Amino acid sequence: KFFSIDEYGPFAIKIQGGRSLVPIGHPRTVPQHQRSKGTLIVTAALELSTNQITHFYSPAKNTSEMVKLLHKLVDIYADQECIYFSWDAASWHGSKALYASVQEINMKGTAYPQVKLVPLPSCAQFLNVIESVFSGMAKAIIHNSDFPSLEAALGAIDKYIADRNEQFRRHPRRAGQKIWGDERVPS
Repeated sequence: KFFSIDEYGPFAIKIQGGRSLVPIGHPRTVPQHQRSKGTLIVTAALELSTNQITHFYSPAKNTSEMVKLLHKLVDIYADQECIYFSWDAASWHGSKALYASVQEINMKGTAYPQVKLVPLPSCAQFLNVIESVFSGMAKAIIHNSDFPSLEAALGAIDKYIADRNEQFRRHPRRAGQKIWGDERVPS
């Protein structure tokens, strides 16, 4: 399995701007200064062959959250022989603690899949396929939103991801349509 990994956020839960339908003569306004109802960071992994997202909410963008995601995916995909992790060049994605966790998992033998890291070059976020999923999520539920609470925002994100996963379970299609077919070796 090959995973595209990244974080979305942090973003504040408040009235968000965006396109909206309003009656003629009634302009929509978004207050410049608002009190935030909370902040969110979504840490997620997109499995490219099945187009399924595994996610959780993080208090920060750091190495411990990446290690948590690593262990979660290793447990979920324990029946696989090897899993690949691809991500952008953020400092916490290439830390010594993360590499030590990967090495520890790889030394366990056949009980867990082998983990291989495939970092993307710096300044190449467009190669990270999960970015397009986050863009779609932002357009669908974050932009032009006014969630009454942090829990409402969490529920909307969870529902979006669950609906998306179910859609691709029913109608399978690999993620990253433009990157398939140009492999140097057969996939």
